[in-house]
Amino acid sequence: MLSSTLARLLASGAASSKPELVRASGLARSTVDAGVQELLERGVVRTTGYQQPGGRGRAAAILELDPNYGYVLVADCGRHSAYLKIFDVHQRPVAETRIRIEFSHGPEVVLEAIVAWFRSALSDLPHPAVVAVVGVPAPVDHRDGSVVRPPFMPGWDRFPVTHYIRDGLGCEVILENDVNLRALGEARAMPEFSGPLLYVKAGTGIGVGIVTSDGVLMRGADGSSGEIAHLKVTGHDEICVCGSRGCLETVASVGALTRLMVGAAPATPTTQEERDLFFSRLRDGDPAVRASVRRAGQYLGEAIANLVHMINPHRIVLGGSLVDADDELLATARSIVYQQALPISTRELTLVRPALGVDSGVGGGLVLGMERALAPDRLG
Repeated sequence: MLSSTLARLLASGAASSKPELVRASGLARSTVDAGVQELLERGVVRTTGYQQPGGRGRAAAILELDPNYGYVLVADCGRHSAYLKIFDVHQRPVAETRIRIEFSHGPEVVLEAIVAWFRSALSDLPHPAVVAVVGVPAPVDHRDGSVVRPPFMPGWDRFPVTHYIRDGLGCEVILENDVNLRALGEARAMPEFSGPLLYVKAGTGIGVGIVTSDGVLMRGADGSSGEIAHLKVTGHDEICVCGSRGCLETVASVGALTRLMVGAAPATPTTQEERDLFFSRLRDGDPAVRASVRRAGQYLGEAIANLVHMINPHRIVLGGSLVDADDELLATARSIVYQQALPISTRELTLVRPALGVDSGVGGGLVLGMERALAPDRLG
């Protein structure tokens, strides 16, 4: 625990020398000396010079995490693409890419594409991977590192995702829901966090990540918290990929709006070409497409208003490819929330775009990866 505490203080920038660690931790100088010595011996920390002395005392050695300790890998995966990034222990990116994937092609195809890129990138880097964090668009069972009953992902239910990636990369693996990563990234990006925070993703699918007032993810008993995609929308009975009818995802997701545009049957898969055409028509101001997006914003706003009543968040972040493509959707959803939610629940509420933009997911993955890399059982 001592080594982990000191390493995290150094990683956060709260301290960079033994005297600063004493002040930041509140521990005795002798305790800090012992902890730092252990970190130095384990190759987690190194000295990089000396601070300018403020008085007559000796100059304190500058401490930092040793880059030789290794890298944190992050894969932020949506249904059709993955954002892959490698960070050093100073939380600086050293390699990144975006790859096209299709979760409907099955776990071996998708995971091997991810593992192959990371292996190739690591072969050009001088240090090993310590932890890999993988975000997936599905409920996650954290007990065995698998996804649970994802309706649009054949072959994925209970597939041993973490074991597959660990065998391919030779490092520890953390599996997490993609929207949870985005929520955590946005929460840690706030100068002074005040929660709860909700991240609402509106893209090919719809979901919510929740960070509590204590700054931790709320995953639920079985990892399925935030599954608002399957809330029922009054007046609609379109069949959903989950097998039910009238789900929010059948009227407010990119997939649903694309099917509406091309006249496809409900719950049928859309192609990349069809989704690209949808976004192209949206950018060009196609009246029918814009009207469908406005309706989607209304449905999302109604769902979010219900969340406001249940959770009373301090901040709601609305992101995803549909929000990125249309400014009006955020304005519509925000208007509905403030109209329908009680004033006592909205007086301190802000509803905004992601501060990190498309990096919210990898930001959350980096948070989880660094916390695991510097966890007590790894350093003790």
